[in-house]
Amino acid sequence: MLDDPGIASAHARNDGVSTLNDEDTRETTVTSISSLSAAELQPLYASGELSPVAVANDALARIERFEPEVNAFTVRDDKVTLAMAEAAEARYLRKEPLGPLDGVPVTIKDNIGVAGWPMRRGSAVGSDAPWPEDAPATARLREAGAVFLGKTTMPEYGWKGVGDSPQSGITRNPWGTGTGPGGSSSGAAVCAALNLGCIHIGTDGAGSVRIPAAFTGVVGLKPTYGRVPAFPVSTMGFLAHLGPLTRTVTDTALAMNAIARPDARDMTAVLDEPLDYVAGLPGGVKGLRLAWSPKLGGDVAVDPEIAALTKAAAMAFQELGATVEEVDPGFADPIETLMTLWGAGAALALRNAGPDDRKRMDPGLVAVAEAGEKVSGTAYVDALLNQRNALAHRMAQFHARFDLLLTPTLPLPAFEVGRDTPAHGGYGEDWTRWTPFTYPFNITQAPAISLPCGLTKAGLPAGLQVIGAFGRDALVLRAAAAFEFARPFARVDAPIKSV
Repeated sequence: MLDDPGIASAHARNDGVSTLNDEDTRETTVTSISSLSAAELQPLYASGELSPVAVANDALARIERFEPEVNAFTVRDDKVTLAMAEAAEARYLRKEPLGPLDGVPVTIKDNIGVAGWPMRRGSAVGSDAPWPEDAPATARLREAGAVFLGKTTMPEYGWKGVGDSPQSGITRNPWGTGTGPGGSSSGAAVCAALNLGCIHIGTDGAGSVRIPAAFTGVVGLKPTYGRVPAFPVSTMGFLAHLGPLTRTVTDTALAMNAIARPDARDMTAVLDEPLDYVAGLPGGVKGLRLAWSPKLGGDVAVDPEIAALTKAAAMAFQELGATVEEVDPGFADPIETLMTLWGAGAALALRNAGPDDRKRMDPGLVAVAEAGEKVSGTAYVDALLNQRNALAHRMAQFHARFDLLLTPTLPLPAFEVGRDTPAHGGYGEDWTRWTPFTYPFNITQAPAISLPCGLTKAGLPAGLQVIGAFGRDALVLRAAAAFEFARPFARVDAPIKSV
């Protein structure tokens, strides 16, 4: 599959930071703007070899070309995009850039506020009115000089792990347009895969950054809860994290440097001094104790190719100097805890939606909300406090023995587009049945990242999940950078048509 002209192999330095010191590399890279990462753009902007306006125009041209095939955007305003790029270019000409993300193109998921653009949350009944203010992550990116390309698609209210909605239709996977990209950060993952912008901000309430990252072969980080503030707060409450999707671990770290900062509008935001996640990337994994859990102790059916690819990826950490032991963390599937909180959150989201509105909405979302309306206050508080705390305590004990936990991100490759579950029926009709590796770590609020770790025979990506103890985001990123250097990721440069 790597012989396909639409696919290239990515490489990075040992510290995860790309370099343009070699003159031949510079000439080759600059002639292919579509391949550049955020880390590679800044030195080219600073030297005058490339301009933010040229990069923005290149991204807009590729969006125009690919959007009919993948349907990744809900909002675009090219005038706003180019005005932001022109402002960034003027700062570079004055030798006054705002930082490493000045002039870097980014996208924002449709459930995150951008001042002046609507926030429909993927809903058929969402408002077209301009949102009045930037969300915290959006504000930090604007302050850093990032260039906004638009807002990206998601299922209605982010309720499921696939990429269709009544508002925007079906979003397609660039690795095979007959398959779906996963969700709920669907458009963000597609844009990351095709490098339509370098940094893409998504949300993750049960896997919604990591699921599409695995299906589309990109890096997707769910930070520790509170690292990236939210406003308005999600109806999914303490399950919902904000995090970046990118092509490289370094770009993920750059994004975190910008967005992982306190904001007074979120009372749960971490108030610690912000970390430099890029500076923390070197160091490798030598001496770390890693656990490999191929099924998290459950009976989930893992596709044989995914099982082989993820096991090989996990064992690659041994070659990097870590110890890897196959062991399960020892907790039962927390699906009931998830669905108690998920259903109540959906009920809250739809509390003002009357019968006529609900007829226009995704029937699956309406069903979850109606089930959530029956959740008692006692059951909700028990799930929110007791059950979450018990699982978090179990994982804290586990991480006293192991620095990191490795699992497949998902047990299967991307499946038929427009479906909530694969047509073969092996996972029933409930989308959470094929996401057992992601949602437990929303309940614990721990950091987890999905990394591309190979392609199936059909040319579809597999994802390896790396989970850290609560607050150990820097360690998760450090391990991810070491893996990226040892096992360069395959990339797709244009949508691959499939049925």
